Amino acid sequence: MTTSPTGAPPRPQPAADGLVSAARRNLREIAHDLSHPSHPPVPPLANASKRWRRLLPYVVVFALAAIFVPVTLNVLTNEYGMAEGLAGLLTVAQTAPLLMLAHRPLQAWWIIFPADIVGALVLLVYPEPPMGIWPWPPPTLICYLFVMLAVALRETRRTVVSVWALTAAASLVLHLTATDRSTSALLPAFGAVITVIGAVIRERGDAQRRLAEQETISEAERAQRTLLEERARIARELHDVVAHHMSVITVQADSAPYRISDLPEQAREEFGAIAASARESLTEMRRLLTVLRSEGAEGERAPQPGLGRVQQLVEATVRAGLPAELSLPARLPDVPQAVDVSAYRIVQEALANVIRHAPGARTRVSITSDGAHLTVLVVNDRAEQPDSPLETTGTGHGLVGMRERVRLTGGTLDTGPLPDGGFRVAARLPLAPVTPTAPEDS
Repeated sequence: MTTSPTGAPPRPQPAADGLVSAARRNLREIAHDLSHPSHPPVPPLANASKRWRRLLPYVVVFALAAIFVPVTLNVLTNEYGMAEGLAGLLTVAQTAPLLMLAHRPLQAWWIIFPADIVGALVLLVYPEPPMGIWPWPPPTLICYLFVMLAVALRETRRTVVSVWALTAAASLVLHLTATDRSTSALLPAFGAVITVIGAVIRERGDAQRRLAEQETISEAERAQRTLLEERARIARELHDVVAHHMSVITVQADSAPYRISDLPEQAREEFGAIAASARESLTEMRRLLTVLRSEGAEGERAPQPGLGRVQQLVEATVRAGLPAELSLPARLPDVPQAVDVSAYRIVQEALANVIRHAPGARTRVSITSDGAHLTVLVVNDRAEQPDSPLETTGTGHGLVGMRERVRLTGGTLDTGPLPDGGFRVAARLPLAPVTPTAPEDS
């Protein structure tokens, strides 16, 4: 062993330090693995079929009865010396009702409870058994605990407490009857534990059901709120369309007396009334728009987009990284402004959904017309890359908005997945004025 010139012991070697650090790191990893399961907890039989889960309680109670009938009969005859006929009757009364635990546990308790008391009183006439357990033989005790568990899982808290209290009272009375051979405290003690376990399991199940119901209600409320928000948004956009037409009516009615010579006075009054009604309608529409607009939101100042800007929309989508193609005829027929805006918004929402749910998927946008209808078709292939969590969190307004826009124009909408993993959005909008269909949800 070598020492330093000052006589101090040598410093630890770097290799030894590395081994100690590695050992500590491995121990920490082992401790973490032992305290943190690698997979989230899964409830028992979570993946079992509904049919098997419905049958399982009946299988369990049948198995319990099949086990405890011969065991109870054997204990009563061999350990307690009871006559076989009497032992058979008590065995049937104390164990056969186990078959009722799956659907009527309280009724099973009403049969087993007095049968156990009668059995305890009958055992008083027999000499004390070698095992020295009275008034509840072991099979009887275990069967009764299963009954208490079933009652705790199915009945109300008041009923469960009442069952335990009656059990404790009966045990106390039997104990006072023969204090020298009584082990009656076992059943109330074990019964209290079983009752608490069953009540906790039942309360947890009730809480999970209430949570599931609340989530269902919340989801329905969110869907309804989304629908109403989308309808309000569409109404604000259609305000611009209607306001444009009303403004044209106002201008034409006001200028008619100056554009048309020798206009009768009655016609001048009619045009004036038309202009006044149009201006009043515009005022009422602005008030309605104020009600529809969210608090703190500002009005739209830019004109509503239409089919003339679909090319720019697709180009912007391509720049965002989505390979998209546009098929647009060189000349489209005259399109009503409401249909014009709706067609643009449908393409916009469809492309946004592709970017959100199928990033990188090749997309084809097609707009055609047969003279009576305008057809908007957006088809995307299967996504080349999985969508990220940020891309999957949308507002939920896409398909809802498309349906509402199509409904307001009197058209039809067809959406759904394709066999190759892609998705298809097809809207058919009438070019002639059509009365919109009634909304599905109010």
